[in-house]
Amino acid sequence: MASVALVGAGAIGLSFATVLEEAGAHDLVVCARRPLGRVVVVQEESGAEAELRAPVVTDPLELAGPVDWLLLAVKAHQTAGAAAWLERLCGAFTKVVVLQNGVEQRRLVEPLARGAEVIPAIVWLPAEMVEAGRVLARGQAHMLVPDVDGGRELVRLYEGTSARIEPVEDFLSESWRKLTGNAVAGLMVLSLRRAAMFRRDDVAELSHRLALECIAVARAEGAQLPDSFADDLVENFSVYPPDLGTSMLFDREAGRELEWDARNGVIRRLGAEHSIPTPVSDVIVPLLAAASESPVTSHDVLRPRQ
Repeated sequence: MASVALVGAGAIGLSFATVLEEAGAHDLVVCARRPLGRVVVVQEESGAEAELRAPVVTDPLELAGPVDWLLLAVKAHQTAGAAAWLERLCGAFTKVVVLQNGVEQRRLVEPLARGAEVIPAIVWLPAEMVEAGRVLARGQAHMLVPDVDGGRELVRLYEGTSARIEPVEDFLSESWRKLTGNAVAGLMVLSLRRAAMFRRDDVAELSHRLALECIAVARAEGAQLPDSFADDLVENFSVYPPDLGTSMLFDREAGRELEWDARNGVIRRLGAEHSIPTPVSDVIVPLLAAASESPVTSHDVLRPRQ
């Protein structure tokens, strides 16, 4: 039996936690900033439901110490805020699976992991917290991991469950494929619209231009992505269910801080490092950053423009 801690009780983390409980052979604990308040249910589109049985703790000191596996499912910009959990739960034998968007998981997590092995993961699971205590998971829990010993051990951890954990040899390229899609999905955040917007010709054209600049940066970073991937991506967006959203859109609708840097800002930053023009990102990244800030009301004191 493996000891497993989930840090980050959002839609993705809770989905992979309830799936792991299907194995029935692991000691699982959920680590959250505050009590969840009610029974958590993860519902599939078919209507099938799974109830989370694992205990929920809100203080790292409640836990005995290092675990075998730590599933880190906080957003990229919340990583530093999870430092106390990592300090308590990581040891030399711990494997930290990072269920985050972006291509910089190791850079963000390794300094906090106390020498534990950090395994970046690519999550393919549209999941949404539709109400308190209820997650809608629209598809199979699917995760890509590097084809290394730790990645293959994660496959064994999820044996006997409905999850698909897939080690891939060219993890870098797969990471940039996911990031390019996430960057394009940022347009939903700015428009406050779901996937139906991509059926507009003008939005499709803008999406294509954004995808191409992501691909150029990806290749400069060593990924193998052809220009034709932009065509495929735009086509995929156009046939998504019209009400399909993205986690950053849900965060904006809820007034939460946005994961804009890991999903869009990184394109602009790395593009500048490689002297690659990123004209679309140059426009949308500042807007996403502004959308992430707390709204200013008429009662606030406005700061002078810098």
